Amino acid sequence: MCLAIPVRIEQLLDDETALADIGGVRKEINVALIDDLAVGDYVILHVGYALNKIDPEEAEKTLALFAELDEHARREALDAAL
Repeated sequence: MCLAIPVRIEQLLDDETALADIGGVRKEINVALIDDLAVGDYVILHVGYALNKIDPEEAEKTLALFAELDEHARREALDAAL
């Protein structure tokens, strides 16, 4: 199973690399596969490579779902510990 996640482009470093915000962590990623990329764009990231741009609203919805899943997992872990 593979997982690709939406990330926001924070800074363009050159034609092939950018800094992306991945859950509050800034990481250098490869953006060579995407044309016309700008700061603020959202891309789908898989194993360090940006695969394509995505709609910002859809990216935010997906990120909100990930945050909700994380919160649920934390509550489950806390309940199991009690």
